[in-house]
Amino acid sequence: MRQAKVERKTLETSITVSIALEGTGTSTMDTGVPFLDHMLDQIARHGLMDLTVVAKGDLHIDAHHTVEDIGITLGQAFYKAVGDKSGINRYGHAYVPLDEALSRVVVDLSGRPGLVFNVEFTRARIGSFDVDLVHEFFQGFVNHAMVTLHLDNLSGQNAHHQCETIFKAFGRALRQAVSFDPGSGGRLPSTKGAL
Repeated sequence: MRQAKVERKTLETSITVSIALEGTGTSTMDTGVPFLDHMLDQIARHGLMDLTVVAKGDLHIDAHHTVEDIGITLGQAFYKAVGDKSGINRYGHAYVPLDEALSRVVVDLSGRPGLVFNVEFTRARIGSFDVDLVHEFFQGFVNHAMVTLHLDNLSGQNAHHQCETIFKAFGRALRQAVSFDPGSGGRLPSTKGAL
């Protein structure tokens, strides 16, 4: 079973992430940022991975360090859990609608970090959550998961819907990318022989 646990501590945050790629979509979240808990649950549920995230951060300042560092730690755990990538699909994509909102996410487990983020939220906050932190979360993730990630919100008027479609599509794209390709013969999905 492909799984990993990572603990990351800085002067600003203390974070533990456990992930199991062959899961059922079960999640336990305790980050101190309720909206982020909701979004992380979407990743687990739609990615069919089991995910636990426990974080203590300097929320008396704001949520920036906590959200970014959760992205980093989740990326580290994901990278460890995926392993050598032999026999996987490598690529994943998903379109997810929610009422008027529609997002597309495409991922390549390339070994090269890259983020293309085409999202213009219709407002600056979802409740008390600063939408700028969505980019920070995904930037932290790609830098440490070593993946290329394209996030495109294609339509939407409600910022909550926009955000939720991104996280749901992200989970589904990851699920597809880490799944094993029965036609691959267990080979690494790269002509270079390395990812």
